[in-house]
Amino acid sequence: MKQRIITALLMAPLAICAVLFLPSPAFLALWAAILLAGLWEWTRLVGMRKREQRAVVVLAHALLMSALAWAGWPQWFVPITVIGGIWWLVASAWLLFAYHFGEADNRRNRMIKLLAGSLAVIPAWCALALLHAAPGDGPVWALFSVMLVWVADTGAYFSGRHFGGAKLAPVISPKKTWAGFFGGIAGSLLFALLASFVLDMDQQRWPTLLLITGLATVASVMGDLFESLLKRHSGAKDSGAVIPGHGGIMDRLDSVVAAVPVFALGRWLLGL
Repeated sequence: MKQRIITALLMAPLAICAVLFLPSPAFLALWAAILLAGLWEWTRLVGMRKREQRAVVVLAHALLMSALAWAGWPQWFVPITVIGGIWWLVASAWLLFAYHFGEADNRRNRMIKLLAGSLAVIPAWCALALLHAAPGDGPVWALFSVMLVWVADTGAYFSGRHFGGAKLAPVISPKKTWAGFFGGIAGSLLFALLASFVLDMDQQRWPTLLLITGLATVASVMGDLFESLLKRHSGAKDSGAVIPGHGGIMDRLDSVVAAVPVFALGRWLLGL
């Protein structure tokens, strides 16, 4: 736990500075590199054992991102973000009703879970790019979408430990509780209210902000559970070991890649 806190305290200021102060093209490149590193771990979780094959998958996604950036946005980024939002609805159904689907280690299941990785990574890249490059306070909104996940994770951890109780998804992630789930939502909603003062937001917009924040927080839980499902299928404890006390890169991104497209989509549809 001590190592986890130290690592978080070191990484958080760097992440905040990157989001707030990097120009959008540079931030977009950095975000792509981080997601591609997470995708490398994802390929291992889905059962791809040959490093050459995994490298080809990551390179293909890097080329796709480059092509999208070269083609210009938001022409392509908006519909891809919509696809991401739809994907997490599908993933939620997978988690709730068919969590044994894809468990067998065969070619078909590996391809399905690899496609799931594409639907997690590419829309998340597009969504955060749209938020960051939005006129006005774009970088601030991009930071908000990431920080609400951090706050929700913290609220879920402490409320889950304090209250315990019924398990949220015992087959997929035995440590998660309903108390943690609601504690995470409460924390993110409180964070949204506090942020509304920093953003000098009119009180009439609070309900919209809280609605989008709540939906994004629920999506973040689905992202966390989906990666937990992959790890359960593969028998892995973590996606990797590159972040001391935290595991792999995808262990830190699993909630973010689900929350950001939902938040960006909600902000776009509801005009926040």
